Amino acid sequence: MQVKKYIFLLVFTLINSALIAQELKAKVTVLAGRVNSTVEKKIFITMQSQLNDLLNNRKWTGDGFSQNEKVACSFILNIESILEPNIYKASLTVQAARPIYGTSYQSAMINFIDADVTFKYIEFQPVEFNESRVQGSDAGVANLTAVFAYYAYMVLGLDYDSFSPKGGDEYYRKAQNIVNNAPEAKNIAGWKMFDGVRNRYWLNENLINSRYNVFHDIIYNYYRTGLDKMSENEKEARANLLQTLTQLYSFNKENPNTMILQFFMQGKTQELIGLFKKGNSEERTKAIELLSVLDIVNSSRYKQELQ
Repeated sequence: MQVKKYIFLLVFTLINSALIAQELKAKVTVLAGRVNSTVEKKIFITMQSQLNDLLNNRKWTGDGFSQNEKVACSFILNIESILEPNIYKASLTVQAARPIYGTSYQSAMINFIDADVTFKYIEFQPVEFNESRVQGSDAGVANLTAVFAYYAYMVLGLDYDSFSPKGGDEYYRKAQNIVNNAPEAKNIAGWKMFDGVRNRYWLNENLINSRYNVFHDIIYNYYRTGLDKMSENEKEARANLLQTLTQLYSFNKENPNTMILQFFMQGKTQELIGLFKKGNSEERTKAIELLSVLDIVNSSRYKQELQ
């Protein structure tokens, strides 16, 4: 009887552990090829390990995630220079993908470069995030974890949005808390509206601004009524995608030059070409018309490959 009870408790614990598993399947890479060779490279190996632990071992939501539900994402921290001893200037490339129903395909949700990440790091210092004390006792140290926590919440927000309308709102609000309480010190930038027009402040602002609520519907429709339906009914899915692009076109016309539009379109060019290449001539013509405005940088590619 005792043995059966033990087995039951063990199975229950394993199942429970699987259900409350952390949400992110993140890979952090720290590149330091541009840094003066006098700096010991093992510092960056330690930094990379600690940042991986931060993202993968922390619970970011109150929901249970099974192993196959974890959000695949990558963070490439490219150290560009040392401003002062232990003070680094870097860029951060954030990428995240979402599995598409009924396929092995992963669609890009985020493909973004944050060019302005300055932080302080001393080897083996604690790399932890506390949303109640975002600024921490040392702004330079706190900025490293604040930036990574911010993008963790943005990744989760977009993932939740793609599965239910406005599903990511809670996580955009958590990211907003970081923006509002961000560390302040010399060389720290990207958190204020006047730090530029394509920064952390504006990305978050666009996603919590009620004026742009329709954008959350666009995210949901693109993935759930578009890509997720491709394996079941390709014709209907493509029609839904065209409708979503039309919705996005109207959004852009009413709200020109928003950061969120460019953010959403990055990394989707080849995907969209592949989706509409199989469409009829009317669908391809409409896709060219819409995408040439929504993704101006790649307009010639759409015209060349979808004619």
